[in-house]
Amino acid sequence: MADVSQEEKFSLKEVLVTFRACLTEAQEVLVDEYVNGWKGLVRFMSSLGTIFSFISKDAVNKIQIMENYRKSENGEKYLSLQSMVQYELDNDLVALTKRAKYSESGCRTILRLHRALRWLHLFLEKLRTSTEDSKTSVLCSDAYNDSLANYHSWPIRKTATVAFYALPTRATFFEVMNVGTADEVVAMLGEAMPLVAKVYDITQELYAQHNLLDLP
Repeated sequence: MADVSQEEKFSLKEVLVTFRACLTEAQEVLVDEYVNGWKGLVRFMSSLGTIFSFISKDAVNKIQIMENYRKSENGEKYLSLQSMVQYELDNDLVALTKRAKYSESGCRTILRLHRALRWLHLFLEKLRTSTEDSKTSVLCSDAYNDSLANYHSWPIRKTATVAFYALPTRATFFEVMNVGTADEVVAMLGEAMPLVAKVYDITQELYAQHNLLDLP
């Protein structure tokens, strides 16, 4: 039983490895690796209890949707974000104005993960450059207000802000990352965050090119 829990324990290194593997030489974002990267980020959020559950539960749902697309008869069309966008737009599978039809398209699903990734990237980067006495609640709130808050209703924003007050210390966050000393965590964050940012930027550009950033 101990071995299983050890396997499921979050490690910052898996984020580094999966997001590095996300990009092909042609700078396409591979869906399987993107989803695997998100599974690691969900483990990170879950390791801190229920504080981030309002985000992690939705992320788990979106991960399942994407895995189902990859297992479907059209799975090869979802090999990369680029092929997915092309396929869904060419076949009118994306609801550009109404949410009722194709509300769980791959494009819309990834957009929700994409927005949440921005928040996590900003927060982890703030943690990386923080000091021992920095308040994680402030770092997280600032990251949230600069990203996900723009897409959440007022009740959700209020719930999130209150939840962030219960965040543990910087030292606890670094412990959860299972890397080693604080200096080693900072070093690995310094290596991982640019990779996450690159995947985010490529996705952002792809969606902007096809006017998909505001899907309902």
